[in-house]
Amino acid sequence: MAASAAMERLRYTLVLLLLLHGTNSFYVPGVAPINFHRNDPVEIKAVKLTSSRTQLPYEYYSLPFCQPTKITYKAENLGEVLRGDRIVNTPFQVSMNVEKKCEVLCNFPNKPVTLTVEQSKLIAERIREDYYVHLIADNLPVATRLEFYSNREEEEKKKEKDVQFEHGYRLGFMDGNKFYLHNHLSFILYYHREDVEENQEPTYRVVRFEVIPQSIKLEDLKADEKSMCTLPEATGSAPQEIDPSKENQLLFTYSVHWEESDIKWASRWDTYLTMSDVQIHWFSIINSVVVVFFLSGILSMIIIRTLRKDIANYNKEDDIEDTMEESGWKLVHGDVFRPPQYPMILSSLLGSGIQLFCMILIVIFVAMLGMLSPSSRGALMTTACFLFMFMGVFGGFFAGRLYRTLKGHRWKKGAFCTATLYPGVVFGICFVLNCFIWGKHSSGAVPFPTMVALLCMWFGISLPLVYLGYYFGFRKQPYDNPVRTNQIPRQIPEQRWYMNKFVGILMAGILPFGAMFIELFFIFSAIWENQFYYLFGFLFLVFIILVVSCSQISIVMVYFQLCAEDYRWWWRTFLVSGGSAFYVLIYAIFYFVNKLDIVEFIPSLLYFGYTALMVLSFWLLTGTIGFYAAYMFVRKIYAAVKID
Repeated sequence: MAASAAMERLRYTLVLLLLLHGTNSFYVPGVAPINFHRNDPVEIKAVKLTSSRTQLPYEYYSLPFCQPTKITYKAENLGEVLRGDRIVNTPFQVSMNVEKKCEVLCNFPNKPVTLTVEQSKLIAERIREDYYVHLIADNLPVATRLEFYSNREEEEKKKEKDVQFEHGYRLGFMDGNKFYLHNHLSFILYYHREDVEENQEPTYRVVRFEVIPQSIKLEDLKADEKSMCTLPEATGSAPQEIDPSKENQLLFTYSVHWEESDIKWASRWDTYLTMSDVQIHWFSIINSVVVVFFLSGILSMIIIRTLRKDIANYNKEDDIEDTMEESGWKLVHGDVFRPPQYPMILSSLLGSGIQLFCMILIVIFVAMLGMLSPSSRGALMTTACFLFMFMGVFGGFFAGRLYRTLKGHRWKKGAFCTATLYPGVVFGICFVLNCFIWGKHSSGAVPFPTMVALLCMWFGISLPLVYLGYYFGFRKQPYDNPVRTNQIPRQIPEQRWYMNKFVGILMAGILPFGAMFIELFFIFSAIWENQFYYLFGFLFLVFIILVVSCSQISIVMVYFQLCAEDYRWWWRTFLVSGGSAFYVLIYAIFYFVNKLDIVEFIPSLLYFGYTALMVLSFWLLTGTIGFYAAYMFVRKIYAAVKID
């Protein structure tokens, strides 16, 4: 595939560059290959159980699956813990290139597993909630193959099926009011034979991990004393029912089949990353880019031509009175830089917006280079958390300098407000939601030690860095405003209805939201439907378009406001520039109603709680971009006219 070839070339380029700098070896984090010889053990690990209906992940052994002699949990990074991953070993015995027809998983072939009534109820509930089981082999997630016919001609239908994969496998299924458990797993592992010298033993690499889950009744699984079993024919087997009102007996079994594949190790994730229609993605992104650039070009042309005319008229020596009657933005020159209300809160919110902007820009750029691929589990979230902490120095610097420009004096209080206002709201909402997740005994609940570690990062890294940046920003020369502020405020004339701030929010939010609307669908699918998100090149392009569209809309809105002789633009620009966050909220509600099948209270609370955090963060990000664009614009136009 083109995407895999591009990533492979990029990796080779990075390797070459680092070799030139004297580095002996280099691997993109999380993607170092493992070579296996025949009969080498390939460990099958469990990650978690997930459902898009409840949004509550659970540990693998929260259900009565067969357990190994010693349960060992992998040491997770911060991102894995926050995602609810609890990677643990399983009793599956899989060896490289060694087939297994059917084997009993628990070591009691003559003594089936007996599920208590409570365990049977729990399994039935998880099946009703449509839970999936996620396993990994050599860091590759298990996938279930789905084959179907597309809307083709009848002759073509007979020849070819469309194949898609879904992550994990279904725990079971329902037929009417009865519950059936998938108790037999047919593993299909694909390997790629590596090129070796003649005398050396051949080496293999795992390149795909598929599973065919089956439900087979206890009586149909004929097991002997050696833990071997015989699978019935597909036509004559009955599924394994789980009756939640009584004890149930069953056997957990599995089989292993190996196939050689031409897929190289560097391209092995392509199967998992091409589960959606890439052509639609391409078309939608290009469509958004063209529309946004077209509208941006029109806006830029109109505003530049209008401004040139205004400035030329204002700078004429004669006929000044007539020009003042024509347009009003020069009339408010003595008030346009008057400090707004609550300058500390405004500078604090803008400082947090700068933190978010720097963090998102770096994360998307690094991910675009392939360094935060899905194979490196939790790396994206871990990097984002640490970057937000370290970007506090930039947030503090910009907030401190703006606070001084707005005639603020209490810099220590301003620095504390910058370091705690937005993170405090995020931590408060997450803590409340975490209490509900704890109550459900979900692995998605952040453990207490992790929460303490996050608090230590906040107060031990982010807070001091914000203070440091704020100190230097406050000491730096304030922004140079080109005109003086009058002592007596000018009276603001009555404004037209379309100059209302709420109308402005609705108008200003359309263009930036249109720039990212399609990408938002894929991001929501990745978050709420357990899909992999990997198109960071598209996301970087969309982010640049978002910055451009937010800046231009903000400039247009502040220009209209000043022409209406309303100089209270500081807060208004920040609020209006973040107008696209309102449309993100509306889209999130639409997505919840039309795409998700969530009916319970706690999953709904989790969805809207985390959505509120996303909308708040997006509002801060877009508001900050628009504010600084408008501020630069206002300073530029007032510096270009002659003020008597």
